[in-house]
Amino acid sequence: MRSIVIILLVCLGIKGFSQELNCNVVVNALQTGNENLQIFKTLEKQLNEFVNNTKWTNKSFANQERINCSMVISITDFSGEAFQGTLQVQSSRPVFGSSYSTPIYSFNDKDFTFRYLEFQNLTFNPNQFESNLISVLAFHIYMVLALDADSFSEKGGDSYYAQAQTITNYSQQENFKGWKVEDGLQSRFALIDNVLSPTFKEYRAVMYSYHIEGLDIMSDDAKGGKEEIADALIKFKAMNSRRPNSFLLRTFFDAKADEIAQIFSDGPNVDISNLKETLQKIAPTQSSKWRNIKF
Repeated sequence: MRSIVIILLVCLGIKGFSQELNCNVVVNALQTGNENLQIFKTLEKQLNEFVNNTKWTNKSFANQERINCSMVISITDFSGEAFQGTLQVQSSRPVFGSSYSTPIYSFNDKDFTFRYLEFQNLTFNPNQFESNLISVLAFHIYMVLALDADSFSEKGGDSYYAQAQTITNYSQQENFKGWKVEDGLQSRFALIDNVLSPTFKEYRAVMYSYHIEGLDIMSDDAKGGKEEIADALIKFKAMNSRRPNSFLLRTFFDAKADEIAQIFSDGPNVDISNLKETLQKIAPTQSSKWRNIKF
C-alpha cells in the first residue's frame, strides 16, 4: 500500500510541472491575399505545439509559473516553401501581491524569412542550426526566459542569454538576415550583443531593481515602490551618456513606457522632477507620455 501511495505522489508531482511557456502563436497571412490556405493553419498549429511543448530549460515550472507570452507572425509574401514576414514577440510576468502582469519583452523582428514544408518536423537543437524558423523562434524564447529571470534575480538570465548567443553564432553561417553585425542596429545580433556588453551593464541591473525592489513591493508600500522604480530608471542616465538613444533603451521603453506613465500618475505622490527630466533625455520618442505624467 505504501509503495502505491509513493507512486501516486510521484505521478502527481510530475503532472504538476510542465514546460516553461504559455505562449499564443498566431500566423497572420492577411497581407498575402491567401490567408485561408490550409498551410497557414497547419503552420500555426505546429508552432503552438512546438513552442509550448518543447522543454527549453532543465528547470521545473509549475503550471502557474509558466511565462505568458505571444508571437504574431505576419506573412507578407510566400512562394513554394519560402516565406517572408515579420515577428512580434511580447512577454509579461505577474507582479507580487496583485492581479497585474507587467510587460517584460517587446520586440518587432522585421528580418524574418524562413522555409517551411507543411507538416515538417519542428525540432530544436541547442548546438546546431536546423532551420531559420526554428532559430528565430528559439532565439526569442531564450530572450523571454532571460529577461524574465533577470526580473526575479540579479543576473538570473545568464544561461539563457548564453544560449541565445549560441543560436546567433551558429545561425550566422546561414544566408538569413538578422544574425550578423552588418544586419544593422536593430537586429537579433545587436540585441544579444548589447545586452551582454559592458557598455549597457545598467540594463540588466534596472530589470532587477525595477521589478523586485519596485513593482513587487507596491502592494505593501506603494510610495516606497514608486521611489525604487524612479531610482532604478535614473540608473539609465549613465548608460545613455555612453550610448545615447540606444536600441536597447528603445526596446525597454517600448515595453514599459505606458506602465511607467501610469505608475507615476496615480497613487501616493513622490518627487519625480528629476525622473521626468531623465526620461525626456533617455527616451525622447516617448516624450508625449512623459509630459502627461502628473505629480
